[in-house]
Amino acid sequence: MSAATRSPVVTLASLALDAWEQGTLYKSADTSFGRLLGLGKLGISYNEVPPGKSSCPFHNHHVEEELFIVLEGEGTYRFGAERYSFKAGDVLGAPTGGQETAHQILNTGSVTLKYLGIANNADTEVCEYPDSGKFQVTSRTSPDHRLRHCGREGENHLDYWDGEPGA
Repeated sequence: MSAATRSPVVTLASLALDAWEQGTLYKSADTSFGRLLGLGKLGISYNEVPPGKSSCPFHNHHVEEELFIVLEGEGTYRFGAERYSFKAGDVLGAPTGGQETAHQILNTGSVTLKYLGIANNADTEVCEYPDSGKFQVTSRTSPDHRLRHCGREGENHLDYWDGEPGA
């Protein structure tokens, strides 16, 4: 569908969700749909998280800001060293920064938590995961592909000059 014929309206109930589960804490049914609206610089996701679960680890962004709009349910928002209760109608902010801005949405309620996640789509991003000591670097190389590296400082670390001819 071309930009001229693309509808600027998406109905959340009609979105096809991708269900997934990882370990005992992470489970979600979600989808990203910014492109359906013709948006390239703004990422939008719809998320459904069952009680007792989260859709992602505790993390902070160095480039992308995030905003979460709670549609249904309630939970706990880990933000930095604090925890905040939230409910339907609340808006949660996740600015860029260090580990003091790390965040995680936990469904501590009794019904499925439904929310929208909105972020600026950066071509390159660095995230830290304070609970595990990891970092992740991603870089978009085309609209449908990103390079991704996940690691820990000092583990499998290569010197910048490692393997370079004449170095």
